[in-house]
Amino acid sequence: MGKKQVRQVRQQMRRVQPKAPAASNTQGASRKQRERFVQAGGMLQGYSPDFVMRIGYISVGIAVVCLLAIAACLLFLPPIYGWPDAVVAAIVWLLPIALLASFVGPGVRLAMRDRKAEPRLVQGQLVGASSVSTSLGLGMMMVQTRGGVEQYLVPPSRLKQVPGNQVNVVLTVTPNLRHVKSVGVMGQRMVGRVEPPVPPVMRRLQLLPVLTPAALALGAVVGDDAVALSPIAQPLLHATVAALVGAVLALGIYGVSFLLQRRMMTQVQAMLPKT
Repeated sequence: MGKKQVRQVRQQMRRVQPKAPAASNTQGASRKQRERFVQAGGMLQGYSPDFVMRIGYISVGIAVVCLLAIAACLLFLPPIYGWPDAVVAAIVWLLPIALLASFVGPGVRLAMRDRKAEPRLVQGQLVGASSVSTSLGLGMMMVQTRGGVEQYLVPPSRLKQVPGNQVNVVLTVTPNLRHVKSVGVMGQRMVGRVEPPVPPVMRRLQLLPVLTPAALALGAVVGDDAVALSPIAQPLLHATVAALVGAVLALGIYGVSFLLQRRMMTQVQAMLPKT
């Protein structure tokens, strides 16, 4: 092989791009899954539009209370503790508003659309049903459609007529929140569906996504404002300590919640039948 051919081979080897690692593909898939989860309403997926709108009204009321607390901190604290401490005490009240906007906001937008949109019909073969799921107060149905197996969160009251054998079902579903308004069964209901007892860990797992944001916001506000209202002479040191205490409490609550969720998921997976 001549020198020119060797040089060409080396240039071609340099041009070859290494393949992307599999971790990047996994991260991209998980990111798309999170985006689809948020687009479907997040934690409010499967609930009725009226119920989601009521939660939205309650969230607006909580946000108004937080804004009043911010105004009170900026109005009454500067003459006593100084502006740095007042600003730190006021900023922490933005955390509940941000959490409500991120968790409730997407669902409220979809609920407003579902109020005006026509529900769609989903027809397919029943794969499985359960009166309990990871969403509080909702059961679960799996239906084999032409596009594949689809999972729907269903109120337990609409699962009473669903049998245990494989039959064709027709669901009336809202297009955005995927709330199942009705369930129709076609064919003979030969086998009754037996519901096993719900383990206590599932009940705790349902409450965890609701309690974690509330506890996180409460811990940050209480820790920050408790230190902000304490008598510390230096204003900058006072504000710094208040911010650090609030941040440490919030991170601690998040860490405990993360560990509890992992432990509960491990317990749930251990209960599943091994194939």
